[in-house]
Amino acid sequence: MASDGINLTHQFLIAMPGMADEQFTGAVVYLCEHNDKGALGLVINRPSDITLKDLFDKIDLPLASEQLGRQPVFLGGPVQPERGFVLHERPDDDAAAYHSTLNVPGGLSMTTSKDVLEALAEGSGPRRVLVTLGYSGWSAGQLEDEIGRNGWLTVDAQPEVIFDTPIEQRYQRAVALLGFDPRMLSQEAGHA
Repeated sequence: MASDGINLTHQFLIAMPGMADEQFTGAVVYLCEHNDKGALGLVINRPSDITLKDLFDKIDLPLASEQLGRQPVFLGGPVQPERGFVLHERPDDDAAAYHSTLNVPGGLSMTTSKDVLEALAEGSGPRRVLVTLGYSGWSAGQLEDEIGRNGWLTVDAQPEVIFDTPIEQRYQRAVALLGFDPRMLSQEAGHA
């Protein structure tokens, strides 16, 4: 649980218009972990100019699937941009679990070890993946403070937005989960 008792794990953070931090303007972040020590998430709508084929070539892994190879690698956030993070569906078979995996309540997993990439190269990896370089991190209380200052909206995450929605539509789809038109968003915080 986070410091205010609210746990935002397996939720989307949706950047409000007027987000002060340019790195998060228009961003949708999937929160993999949120507790009293802070939060960790991956931006799901910022593709880099690197494809999975490029990434696999750099680490000397042949990627059999051309379709997978065309997928972009995403900019997951400003922390550890040299490190890879793989957001994927949880394997049906526990024997297919990977090293260094965080199982997120809600059915997704985030893996940082090379074995998931090796499985993908062999065609035996997770069916749906989003690969990022770097992650988004917040220290204890920082995310709650940013939400309180009207920096972010939160909504329960839907894997379809991550894996099945075209990249350019992910922000609008995430906002639509809240039940209103994104054009109705204001950058002003309302305080009584």
